[in-house]
Amino acid sequence: MTRQICVGGVKIGGGAPVSIQSMTNTPTHDVEATLAQIQALTAAGCEIVRLAVPDMAAARAIGAIKAGSSVPLVADIHFDYRLAIAAIESGADKIRINPGNIGARERVKAVVDKAKEYGIPIRVGVNSGSLEKDLLAKYGGVTAEALVESALKEVAVVEELGYDNLVISIKSSDVLMCVAAHELIAKKTNYPLHVGITESGTLLSGNIKSSVGLGIILHEGIGDTIRVSLTGDPVEEVKSAKLILRTLGLRKGGVEVVSCPTCGRTQIDLIHLANQVEDMVSGMDLDVKVAVMGCVVNGPGEARSADIGIAGGIGEGLLIKKGEIIKKVPENELLSVLREELLKMQEMQK
Repeated sequence: MTRQICVGGVKIGGGAPVSIQSMTNTPTHDVEATLAQIQALTAAGCEIVRLAVPDMAAARAIGAIKAGSSVPLVADIHFDYRLAIAAIESGADKIRINPGNIGARERVKAVVDKAKEYGIPIRVGVNSGSLEKDLLAKYGGVTAEALVESALKEVAVVEELGYDNLVISIKSSDVLMCVAAHELIAKKTNYPLHVGITESGTLLSGNIKSSVGLGIILHEGIGDTIRVSLTGDPVEEVKSAKLILRTLGLRKGGVEVVSCPTCGRTQIDLIHLANQVEDMVSGMDLDVKVAVMGCVVNGPGEARSADIGIAGGIGEGLLIKKGEIIKKVPENELLSVLREELLKMQEMQK
């Protein structure tokens, strides 16, 4: 088991639930826009939000952003150690650095000393694009072993400066390399690990790569906090992360929608209906499984494992609970009837 640290009020490692992170894509100095995105991320289920800090204006904005945020904030720093110091002084709950690109040892020490003074953790992050030239030469390119050696070397720098309030992240866009790197580093350290597949791509490719990579790593019991990195709306990252954790049995809560893939027996617009149901339940505070089936022949049986479901036919459909048909309803009322039943269930769970 990894050691436990705290990022604001969120515990990471030491048996704590795997936490979900994302990153804003607004200009951080734009406090209003950044806070609006943080609020959207929080509503979706994000528990820690990372902010890019490319300049002093962004670093100084963290204080105002923190005042309006209900979740901890991580300042993402590259190259300029003064930005890290300013971000910490402005109230960042954690900083993310790669000591190797901060500069001379005294600059790294200044950052570590400031983190120590404020009692906040440092995330030491390396990825396949930031490997040192000597390691690339040693291993003949980017490898899992090179990533791990780089990360542990950077961790050692911080440890030598007398600080061990750390999280490690090692990321690659190569899914299997990322898996191998996490398997290797998990045997060499007990620091909490932040896991993600970097530069994984757009909504489709990014979700597939992240689901495969994070699924393998988390199923092996590795990882304390995750981010699904997507080229798109950060809220989609949070939705995907929640579903990955729920699918692996690492998180409960929220409505799970299952639907059949459609076939020649489908006699309603199942694709549209399933999407409508998914949108409808997204904000519901329920721990249930909802089935959306396109065929009244197999629908009830296939929906048996769900708490509630609907199955469509020609001009009509069925409301189903635990595989049992409750009633027939006109097709155009399926969605509203399902919503009514879910709201009743939500009221009963309070």
